Amino acid sequence: MAEMFQGGVHRASRIRRAVVIGNGFAGAENQSIGLVRALGLWGRQSVYRVTRPRGGINEWLHWLPLSLHRKVMPLPAERTAQASHPDVLEADAKQIAEMARQTFDTDGPLLVVASGRDTIPVSSAIKHLAPENVFVVQIQHPRSHLNRFDLVITPLHDYYPLTPEGQGQIPWFLRRWITPREPPGSNVVLTVGALHQADFTALRNAASAWHAELAPLPRPLLVVNIGGPARNCSYGVDLGKRLAAMLQNVLWSCGCVRISFSRRTPEKLSRILMKEFGTNPKVYIWDGEGCNPHMGHLACADAFVITADSVSMLSEACSTGLPELPAGTRSGSTIHW
Repeated sequence: MAEMFQGGVHRASRIRRAVVIGNGFAGAENQSIGLVRALGLWGRQSVYRVTRPRGGINEWLHWLPLSLHRKVMPLPAERTAQASHPDVLEADAKQIAEMARQTFDTDGPLLVVASGRDTIPVSSAIKHLAPENVFVVQIQHPRSHLNRFDLVITPLHDYYPLTPEGQGQIPWFLRRWITPREPPGSNVVLTVGALHQADFTALRNAASAWHAELAPLPRPLLVVNIGGPARNCSYGVDLGKRLAAMLQNVLWSCGCVRISFSRRTPEKLSRILMKEFGTNPKVYIWDGEGCNPHMGHLACADAFVITADSVSMLSEACSTGLPELPAGTRSGSTIHW
């Protein structure tokens, strides 16, 4: 990291503030927040967000660049980042770059941390507009022109297409279109999984906050985290039925089981598990009401079952050092135990 920050204004000791640019998805934004926390800058950050139109025909236009999408389907005022979260500002590259320039003499360089495809145009524009006043970190692989950023942090699996195994799985006529095409350069940091917020301090605080509810539970405590469909991970009724059957097979060995659904979990799958376990005294199902127990579960569980659609959920669970059982694969709906 010292080499990354060396020279000019980019000295780690001089960076005392940060800007986080998110895309509205927890899996992406938590990576940026986790990095800022790890650098000791939490509490000295501003949070911005790029907002893409959603719903209806917009679901067919998500492949468009964000700027073009918003021209085709203007974003209503009530759908902007600030309208839904008053403490989160809509990301404006010119505004952020101007702020970095004007406050540079008093506050030093600005660390810009962004994650997700829709944030790439904003973060790269900030670097272009204020190259001497910012240090830009882009999380998740931008796929092209990595020299637009001071640092790119991306999971090792993004470079799988360059391995002999990956090349063997890609038809020769498609290989020129698969990115990335080159090995990671000097400004690329590879991680085993995804960055996240579940560090030692966060887990300790969560264990304290959830102690009264989770500590008295019979052990072992099995936590089941269920996500939603992804490009390479389907969520059909068959997955719900097999997951229910396999949970029934291990239920005898658990003191209790706590199941959490995400906002992406299909209703047809959640209904299957609610019907199967809704009246079982050993099983608690969080229905989305009240405080989200996710961090408490990470801090207090004895083992996890995680659906394989989310690298972030898997990475959080792995960071606890506890046994983890992936339910589902990235290539289909098969469950592995």
